Amino acid sequence: MAASNLLSSHQLLEAYTGRVRIRVCGLLVQDDTLLLTSHRGLLPDDAPFWSPPGGGWQFGETIQDCLRREFLEETGLVITVGRFLHLHEYQSSDLQALELFFEVLPEDSTAVPLLGQDPEHAQEAQLLTALAFMKPQQLIQLPPAQVHPMLRQIISTDDVFIPQIRFKS
Repeated sequence: MAASNLLSSHQLLEAYTGRVRIRVCGLLVQDDTLLLTSHRGLLPDDAPFWSPPGGGWQFGETIQDCLRREFLEETGLVITVGRFLHLHEYQSSDLQALELFFEVLPEDSTAVPLLGQDPEHAQEAQLLTALAFMKPQQLIQLPPAQVHPMLRQIISTDDVFIPQIRFKS
């Protein structure tokens, strides 16, 4: 078994536990599919969690610079940040985040995304496991817990362009 599989969820998520984070995420639609990243460590039994590329806003950056940096790190794509679409509040017993979602477009329409890395994590502690263009029909077939809440009920990629604000009640 590889060393990366030996780390517990607690060890993988330790950098984010007990902190409020602001995350910035990009929605890239191409040929009726969404570009998504799979994360490990968030669900039981090492199940994947699919969400749009994105990550934590750092002091001194603009929101758009954060999204460009995160997209480059996770997908290798240089993007143009478009309109603001969604605000999502996430809270679990260990994790808490306010997530901002923007439309994004690749600057080079022929560029092919490649799975990148989070530079804040060592190789054996990477959370990203896959990168894929997925159709809404594929997301609907997954267990809901494996799909980001903002994407669980979309029927068409057009649905991601309907602005939403979701606060915990």
